Amino acid sequence: MALSYERFKTEAHDILAAEPGPKGREKVAARLGELLKNDDFIAEYCETAKPGRHVIYEDPEQRWQIMVHHMTQAHKGVPHDHGKSWAIYGQAIKHTDMSLWKRLDAGGGDGAAKLEKVKEFTLSRGDAGVYNGSEIHAIAYPAGSVFVRVTGCDLDQIERLRYNVAEGTVKTEKSATLLQHGVTG
Repeated sequence: MALSYERFKTEAHDILAAEPGPKGREKVAARLGELLKNDDFIAEYCETAKPGRHVIYEDPEQRWQIMVHHMTQAHKGVPHDHGKSWAIYGQAIKHTDMSLWKRLDAGGGDGAAKLEKVKEFTLSRGDAGVYNGSEIHAIAYPAGSVFVRVTGCDLDQIERLRYNVAEGTVKTEKSATLLQHGVTG
């Protein structure tokens, strides 16, 4: 029997209450992968999602969120992080190409930054990956891609870093500003 959306929310809450760190997030990612294999969930929340990103749930106690991202246009994002939060990406429709980056300079705040790409992989339906704290990553996806993201908080309320690899710079911004630059993750 497929994991239901209601059961996923309950399990995620219980897991994160017992293990709020990286190990708990890995367990939630595994359960998100199972949820994304549920055809009923995909039909109700992903195939019919309006374009853009939408919060479909916020845990009333722990404040983590579940978001559906329905991307109508192909996009290649820039390296960025989620500041003091974390995110779990799970693929629902089509795919998302992920890249992980390592900062090579001592870095601290806005200004110069040197990055190196350390890993690339693709998320397909039912795949999920965790990005803890300030892990730097970038995403790219084709038109029509839909992914589900569980975040540790409302990312619009925290500062994050956006990197320009070509210019060798980093800038601190809030999510609303990041969206203006095409960063959706």
